[in-house]
Amino acid sequence: MRRRHLARRMTRWWNLGGLLLMALTVVLTPSLVSAAQNVTLTGAGSSFDNPLFTKAFSEYTKQHPDVRINYQSVGSGAGIKQLTEKTVDFGATDAPMNDEQLTAAGGANAVVHVPVTLGAVGITYQLPSVKEPLKLDGAAVAGIFLGKITKWNDDAIKALNPGVDLPSTDIAVVTRSDGSGTTFLFTNYLAKTSADWKSTVGEGTAVKWPAPTSVGGKGNEGVANYVGRIDGSIGYVEYAYAKQNKLKYALMQNRDGQFVAPEEAAFKAAAAAADWPKAPGMYLILTDQSGKASWPITGASFILLHTRQERPENAKEVLKFFDWAFKSGDQMAADLDYVAIPDAVVKMIQSDWKAKIKDAAGKALY
Repeated sequence: MRRRHLARRMTRWWNLGGLLLMALTVVLTPSLVSAAQNVTLTGAGSSFDNPLFTKAFSEYTKQHPDVRINYQSVGSGAGIKQLTEKTVDFGATDAPMNDEQLTAAGGANAVVHVPVTLGAVGITYQLPSVKEPLKLDGAAVAGIFLGKITKWNDDAIKALNPGVDLPSTDIAVVTRSDGSGTTFLFTNYLAKTSADWKSTVGEGTAVKWPAPTSVGGKGNEGVANYVGRIDGSIGYVEYAYAKQNKLKYALMQNRDGQFVAPEEAAFKAAAAAADWPKAPGMYLILTDQSGKASWPITGASFILLHTRQERPENAKEVLKFFDWAFKSGDQMAADLDYVAIPDAVVKMIQSDWKAKIKDAAGKALY
């Protein structure tokens, strides 16, 4: 009898212990799993942004070892395609998505453009006899690249540079032979400032260059090398490359009639002057902005996010990373010759996130 009674008591104890173990498992397992779980985020697109992204991702994961960010530097077009197909958590592009691309992605309200760094195009030239910086405007640059202004002492250039002894040297135009965001910004600017350019050439990452003396260089380096070797040449290159290589630049007349130099303060002035609140999804091209200090051939590179997130936890982590980057990344950007987004624009970006990026149930994710 005692043995049977003891056996029953032990059975009750084991059953009670099992129930307690099950209860503890139910309570503790979610927190244990979340503590041990690593998050992997994926992005793809702009090669221009890749050096900055690589540095920022590395610094962030040191502080947040449970987060991994895999970024494919495959070019803006491929980044847009992968975002559209929803195979990545974010895309990156040097030029905003066009109407056709937005339609494919679900419409203008389906994607948010988040400007993450500023870039700009400068006009570089080779005129050894001219010591002071040349002054140019959109109409003159368009005339040169259209092949209608062929001599450096043309009246249109002389009018912008009174008192400067301009040579009668033939102008040799140097362009990009490959598609690029640099070409997009340059041609977009010319289309805004020259009706002739807009109607005959237009804008794009690659265009048919009309100038008969045009020489094509691959990449910013190719353009710079040709300009450096050809007397009387003129070309356009991306700011960071030009700064690193100490290239000679023209001053450009902006919309307010001021001649400005291509420098960080002028790029930030252009970004600050832009009407971001009225830009759908922050889709905005920064060329030919108003403001006395604005550089006229400024642009932003963007990350791209869907407004309706099917993987909300990943989207939260993406927003956390870029929020950290805006707060902590200015020096990293400066060290790599990128230009950080002005604080006033960052505040607009954060407000845009709160209003537009939501989960499937419509709950804000930031």
